[in-house]
Amino acid sequence: MTQPEQSKLTRNAILLVLVASLGYFVDIYDLLVFSIVRVPSLTDLGLSEAQITTQGQLIINVQMAGLLLGGIIWGVVGDKMGRIKVLFGSILLYSIANFANAFVANVPMYAAIRFIAGIGLAGELGAGITLVTETLSKEKRGYGTMIVAVIGLFGAAAAYAVAKHGWQSAYMVGGGLGILLLFMRIGTFESGMYQDVQESKASKGNFFMLFTNFGRFKKYLYCILIGAPLWYVVGVLVSFSPEFGKALHAKDVLSAGEGIFYTYIGISIGDIFAGLLAQVLKSRKVTMAVFHVLSTVAAIIYLRSEGITHDRFIWVCFIMGCSVGYWATFVTIAAEQFGTNIRATVTTTVPNFVRGSLIPITLAFNALKGNFGQINAGYIMMIVLTVIALFSLSQLKETFGKDLNYIEEDAGVN
Repeated sequence: MTQPEQSKLTRNAILLVLVASLGYFVDIYDLLVFSIVRVPSLTDLGLSEAQITTQGQLIINVQMAGLLLGGIIWGVVGDKMGRIKVLFGSILLYSIANFANAFVANVPMYAAIRFIAGIGLAGELGAGITLVTETLSKEKRGYGTMIVAVIGLFGAAAAYAVAKHGWQSAYMVGGGLGILLLFMRIGTFESGMYQDVQESKASKGNFFMLFTNFGRFKKYLYCILIGAPLWYVVGVLVSFSPEFGKALHAKDVLSAGEGIFYTYIGISIGDIFAGLLAQVLKSRKVTMAVFHVLSTVAAIIYLRSEGITHDRFIWVCFIMGCSVGYWATFVTIAAEQFGTNIRATVTTTVPNFVRGSLIPITLAFNALKGNFGQINAGYIMMIVLTVIALFSLSQLKETFGKDLNYIEEDAGVN
């Protein structure tokens, strides 16, 4: 390869990482914006305090259903039609949905639009990570996915800041950011590995291939389970912080919105250290194991904080966020476990299924809470999820530096 060709490839790779990073930034912004503006938006629609809780949970679950469905749709599209089409299609869909959310008049309309937004949001991360892992060298792709996650997770901070200016403005800004990103994506290029697979006769984007081979299915399931503790920390320990505050006899009223804000700042910083540690150790598995242990310790600190104050709560959320800052490493592991012909399907569905796992996790937590109390249920769920995650991690092969230019056949790997 000549020097000009090498320079062009480097520029294209940098542009790709930048665009994927900003795409994930907007993705996280839009994913969390309802949780942040839930109370003021539903109050303006005339709901009572009790209805804000029940109808808010309904809307979140409907959005989650959209993410689960969208994960499958965009994953299949990414493997059959290309990663770039997913990046354009998904962000166009959720940008339009966010504009529409600023003008909702009732709960059914609100829920329907968040369902559509959920479908759109499901495609962004998987397609971006797939493109980055297939384009960068096997030695440097960990840096690329780390940058995508770090920049992207600051979308939570942006959503929290913009929401202070009104819930309708928050949705309008989210939609505007998406449209702006569409223009930035003009000129991004398709993965070379995907183009090679397109010329082959291999089955592409076949979601059911993940279930027709038991070894492949187990690997897919393990990829999902290693990410579950992260969403337990964010979706239960932090999101239900007002309830945990009461159980801990907190001296101040704990704010879930504020907790999420500082948790995501911690996750962004944790992702940097996780990415660097994986590069130094040349092992994503060891890195994940270290962070799983740290997250358990951080959760125990939180659950032992009797009489917790506002300032201590902020610091604990930040520490818990740092300890679960393995999102980029986790998604990269999933991308590296499977062949090019179903890689987008896996990389798009796995993080969305992890997000969806919050539904059974919450149900299990509530059942335990009824028998053992809020704090003991918090301990039990964190320990159980961590043990399951560590076992699942032990069953996966190390993928650091793995050559990803291969395909999955119906009978196995080629």
